[in-house]
Amino acid sequence: MTTNSTLEEKSAQEVVRFGKEMRGQFLFAEGWRNLNHGSFGTYPKTVRTALHHYQSLAEARPDSFIRYDYPNLLDASRAAIAALVHAAVEECVFVPNATTGVNTVLRNLIFEPGDYILYTSTIYGACHKTIEYITETTPAEAVCVEFTLPVEEEWFVEAFREKIQEVEKRGGRVKVAIFDTIVSMPGVRLPFEKLARLCREMGVLSLVDGAHAVGHTQLDLAELDADFFVSNCHKWLHVPRGCALFHVPTRNHHLLRSTLPTSHGFIPKPRRGVTITNPLPSVGTKSAYITNFEFVGTIDNSPYLCVPDAIKWRASIGGEEKIMKYCQDLARKAAHRAAEILGTEVLDNSTGSLTRGCALSNTRLPLEYAEIEAVGVKAGVAKEDVGVQVRNWLSRAVIDEYDTFMALMFYGGAWWVRWSGQVYLELEDFEWGAERLKELCARVREGEFAVAKSA
Repeated sequence: MTTNSTLEEKSAQEVVRFGKEMRGQFLFAEGWRNLNHGSFGTYPKTVRTALHHYQSLAEARPDSFIRYDYPNLLDASRAAIAALVHAAVEECVFVPNATTGVNTVLRNLIFEPGDYILYTSTIYGACHKTIEYITETTPAEAVCVEFTLPVEEEWFVEAFREKIQEVEKRGGRVKVAIFDTIVSMPGVRLPFEKLARLCREMGVLSLVDGAHAVGHTQLDLAELDADFFVSNCHKWLHVPRGCALFHVPTRNHHLLRSTLPTSHGFIPKPRRGVTITNPLPSVGTKSAYITNFEFVGTIDNSPYLCVPDAIKWRASIGGEEKIMKYCQDLARKAAHRAAEILGTEVLDNSTGSLTRGCALSNTRLPLEYAEIEAVGVKAGVAKEDVGVQVRNWLSRAVIDEYDTFMALMFYGGAWWVRWSGQVYLELEDFEWGAERLKELCARVREGEFAVAKSA
């Protein structure tokens, strides 16, 4: 097993120095500024050593490791993540990513006429398309809570309640509601705790897309008591891609008969003359739920095994609370400082709940839509394409010209940048990023994005 002994020998004062000094522990190319941690995450060299260790074990004795050693190591990872999020270990398994978890739930639930899936207009795109697929292939219908950020927390919860009541008045029922802990784009925190409680009160299954939750914001899954919860570990917990916690309370295990894809752990309904056995070693003390997700086709599951190593590394540099506070404070300061540089504003509501406990933040770019639309249309860009074309041009430019990436979006009639606070960044990085955006926005006003379109 790998250890973090080198880190542990350092003084506490040394190991908690976040910012530029921390970058040496990561794997970035020389000159690359990783301003978009939120999309894909990354992990330190220490965790890469652990990853290579598990991969080497798998190659040294493939059958011995995969059949007999891997399940025990996986159990240790499940125990580690369960302790971190205050959940029962028998309710925690791993899937490759949050999208897989959401699909696993929606493709297992049995929908009948009159059943609805409730979602919000800020839903992650892949999850939205999953809902579209489900409504195309089952009797389920979908209903959306429409809004444009920023909104107040109380308004949002009430709008959620009203949409459920609206479906009931039409004679239907919301079978399952899907909502985020922290929205991907724009990056804001939703009152997911209140929404989970509301779902329980109204008899609605809650499916929480916590893609940005583990390692990002404080979690107590026992207290949250959502019906289904999935969260990427490879985004904010410094675990290699892809690895996501999939937490399902014991009361709902019977609702998830199959993994995605269906694999050896599936238990078919009895049919006369048909016997399908699981060829993998049997451990009688494990539940059908745990066994089902233990082996889902042949892929490299080494990232799952790195969870204890990542948690240990995080403890060595200061621990969960210190890491989260640094990232959240940095994201908030970054957004406000960028707004000063750009002469714009930060996306938040009157109480600050959208950014509280959140390591993502958003700053509006200094571009007026009517002006940019006129420039684009004059150059031959269709009106409906201007928003996306500007975003795409900016996204490519920051990579090609500045060796970085910033998550840019066209939202609510304006262009925004989403910032990600992280231990290897400091305020100067975001000041630098804002200055680069200021330069690029001047070029957008000159129509360079439209020239690129017509070239």
